[in-house]
Amino acid sequence: MAVPGDILFYRECRRLPFLSKGCGIDYETFQLGPRPIRDCIGCNKCQGKGCIFKDDNDDTVNRFLEKAKEADGFVFGTPVYFAHLNRVFYSSAVGELYPVFAGKPGAAIASARRGGTTAAVDVIQKYFGIASMPIVTSTYWNMVHGMTPDEVRKDLEGMQTMRNIGRNMAWMLKGFAKQEKETSFADHVEATHRTDFHH
Repeated sequence: MAVPGDILFYRECRRLPFLSKGCGIDYETFQLGPRPIRDCIGCNKCQGKGCIFKDDNDDTVNRFLEKAKEADGFVFGTPVYFAHLNRVFYSSAVGELYPVFAGKPGAAIASARRGGTTAAVDVIQKYFGIASMPIVTSTYWNMVHGMTPDEVRKDLEGMQTMRNIGRNMAWMLKGFAKQEKETSFADHVEATHRTDFHH
């Protein structure tokens, strides 16, 4: 279903990383399909092999995970229709979060007519936290407001926020690339213990 919010959000999202010219960072847009995506049930069968549950959305989760393995950073975003992000995609890949995303910077952005954007960004950033992903920030909360692309373009502070998050992402990626020449992210991570009192 083509919803104005989707069109608006993805158009702005596609432009985000290069709103600042000369960043020198290549990017690709991965857009979710129109069908529902299964949420993670914590079965732990993935373990580096992808989700064992194929969805009716052209196996979106596994297609994305394959691309994510090669990516250096991520901008995850969502239109907000009713107070929250509109897909469960982020939690669909929970079992694969650490091996695929650790050490790679992540930015969360949201677009809405009015409310719900802060809650949506907060939910996405929680996944960054459990995956050891450095969080890319901006000069305000990472959101734009408007019902149509023209309205969003009039949200001057929102658009400025998007440009700054693009610049910050580019700056972090370049800095991390220099650091990787000396040591890998995994070298300093301790992952020996896992406390689980529910047996």
